[in-house]
Amino acid sequence: MISRTTKTPDTASTFTIGGEYPVARIGYGAMRLPSEPGPAREGSLAVARRAVERGVTLIDTAHMYGWGANEELLADALSPYPDGLLITTKAGVTRSGPEGWAHDARPESLRAQVEQSLRRLRTDRVGLLQLHRIDPEIPLAEQVGALRELQGEGKIGHIGLSEVTAQQLAHAQQIAEIASVQNRYNLFDRHYEPVVEACQTTGTAFLPWRPVAAASDSRQTALLSTVDAVATETGATRPQVLLAWLLARSAVVLPIPGTASLAHLEENLAAADLELSDDQRLRLDRTAVADQAAVHP
Repeated sequence: MISRTTKTPDTASTFTIGGEYPVARIGYGAMRLPSEPGPAREGSLAVARRAVERGVTLIDTAHMYGWGANEELLADALSPYPDGLLITTKAGVTRSGPEGWAHDARPESLRAQVEQSLRRLRTDRVGLLQLHRIDPEIPLAEQVGALRELQGEGKIGHIGLSEVTAQQLAHAQQIAEIASVQNRYNLFDRHYEPVVEACQTTGTAFLPWRPVAAASDSRQTALLSTVDAVATETGATRPQVLLAWLLARSAVVLPIPGTASLAHLEENLAAADLELSDDQRLRLDRTAVADQAAVHP
């Protein structure tokens, strides 16, 4: 069983996004929730509602998730939204076939997608709208500029980015205030370490997706072994150790683990009570660096 500890400032339990939304540092990613009519959808509604009951105040969705169905599901589950709940969605890609997608962050497309998200989420303002991908065919100033215009109209509260480099983030920050970045990042995948550092410097929220992803490369067995050893020492599970590592990485890091299981939801949220020792964090970091060097020499 995880023992409760007193949190230090570096592991504070909340973070304020955009100077407006104080959110619990473990959020919820809704992408994996089934939205098709039937028992599975009823289960999805229950998970979303339980997340809010358990104190989740940041829920992540996107136009791309079911091409609007995920947003509609959250509205069915949670509208009218309780005070303090921030639902962030994403725009900037379009459907290109049954399973495919393509970039589309033309200003007119972004406006249309935001309008659709407002309708599906049953709200007149998206508190945080993240550009799902930077469109390589459109100048970044036009993409972020379009979101800034929507922000000026009151349809967007704050602007975020997804899957960007530190250089792209710096460029975007010259165009508009950027409240968040959502990139793939976890103990096993540290490719965007410079972006985490940049967000820490500017006080920008960093939302890692796939936060509890296990290593897919068999050469990373040493890191898995270390994670499991720390889990045994703390009475926690492997996902809880991975989430605790993220929480300790920086005060700006807000993991958004996703699940369609009530049991896994409870497991993930319990990680907020797990504080790793300096020695445990050092062992995890050292093994991660060594494994990454072996995988990518």
